[in-house]
Amino acid sequence: MSRFSAINMLLFLGVITLVAVPLIFVSGEFAGSDDQGQAQIEKSHPNYKPWFHSVYEPPSGEVSSGLFAIQAAIGGGALGYYFGVARTRRRITGGGPDSGWSSPGLPAGDGSGNRKRADAGGRAAGGSGSGGSRHN
Repeated sequence: MSRFSAINMLLFLGVITLVAVPLIFVSGEFAGSDDQGQAQIEKSHPNYKPWFHSVYEPPSGEVSSGLFAIQAAIGGGALGYYFGVARTRRRITGGGPDSGWSSPGLPAGDGSGNRKRADAGGRAAGGSGSGGSRHN
């Protein structure tokens, strides 16, 4: 198993653990903060009248949860796209902290914006001047 696969597997198991532990070991009712806040306001100020009403009231809690999930997915996709474009742009122009990073078949930078072709082992070809051999 490669290091990349091992890290991905550990991250996946971490997410599963973070989701499963509260569902298994925490007893009680899960309620949203909006519901809890509304209950506290009604308890402390029984004559309070809201000054704003929702533009659209979903017909059920499931529809509301689905709309929230869609909103979160769109936001996550937009953020992921932005960070992917920004990282790619930084790698192409040769600036930024990961400009020296090389991967098999991808250009490797030396921080000056000059590109070198990476060999099959992920090392920048012609970078050390030692003829490609390793001396200890």
